[in-house]
Amino acid sequence: MTASSSNSGSESISYEKSGVNINTADAAKRDMAKTLATSNPRVLNTVGAFASLYDFNFPEIKSPVLVVKMEEPGTKQLLAAQHGRLSDIGFDLINHLINDTVVMGARPLVVLDTIICGKLEKADVVGLVKTMSKACQDQGCNLVGGETSEQPRVIPVGTYILSACCVGVVDREKVIDGSKIGVGDVVLGISSNGVHTNGYTLVRSLLDRNPKFAEQKIGSSTVLDEALRPHLCYNKELQVLFQKTTLHGLAHITGGGVVDNLGRIIPEGLQAEIDLGSIRVLDIFKAIAREGNVPEADMLRTFNLGVGLIAVAPAASVAAIVEEFAKSGVPAYQIGRIEQGAQKVKVSGKLSL
Repeated sequence: MTASSSNSGSESISYEKSGVNINTADAAKRDMAKTLATSNPRVLNTVGAFASLYDFNFPEIKSPVLVVKMEEPGTKQLLAAQHGRLSDIGFDLINHLINDTVVMGARPLVVLDTIICGKLEKADVVGLVKTMSKACQDQGCNLVGGETSEQPRVIPVGTYILSACCVGVVDREKVIDGSKIGVGDVVLGISSNGVHTNGYTLVRSLLDRNPKFAEQKIGSSTVLDEALRPHLCYNKELQVLFQKTTLHGLAHITGGGVVDNLGRIIPEGLQAEIDLGSIRVLDIFKAIAREGNVPEADMLRTFNLGVGLIAVAPAASVAAIVEEFAKSGVPAYQIGRIEQGAQKVKVSGKLSL
């Protein structure tokens, strides 16, 4: 008798029993298609195509250059998920992403997202897509598609790995990369609205060690509410400023803080001299520093501290920059100057922690 390799006595298995429900995924995609519907004539197809089509014809731009950026929201998403606010991370991801794109002088056009999960929960996925789409619409661009992947036994159930890619456009002659920064330029700090999307491993460590810290009052708010406040986007104000004044350099203040991020755009032979005492440190950062007895050097390198964006501009542009951001209730103020030197960023003074 020949041995059989058949498992005829075993229970049959299907893709769904293996952990992937195609019907749930299809239902989620139908809802996403409704969310991503747009009247933008440049978007030439809809969700369901193998790839997105976008009309890249800009007769008003002499020499169009693509600006492409990929981003993820960091461990803030875990804190948000733990407190039932997962969908809000869509705002953080898109706003952070667009800030990184626009500081090159660009106008954001389209965004593609990626959502990877251990189990596709329709409400979670559709909620994330809705907030990402809304965040894009708020900034005058479109979420045109992406990838949603259910990967059981690879990603833990309840966990989401998120990322997104933004494509923008800028005229080659109007790229802002710091190369025009010169001696005498003013360094302006543009206020953040909180922690944004960096330093959350430290924040979560403090909350794990002392859960009551989450409910500590900061004005009329709490530490948790302040920590989960969505990342501020500076795109609208910058688009206006690109048309009306001169900007020599822009730095989005993310991981690495003021010193590391500003240093990325300072040309050789120059240095930005920053007075730490001039930085208007937000109360959430003071609470974090006190709760964890965090050294000033760690605070400076981990968090934005209240400066979400830095603009380097000639003195003649300062008034226009301050005025434009003031219209949105975002303070902009001088924190330093550009001088000759080899240190890139030189700090003096002390943070008001």
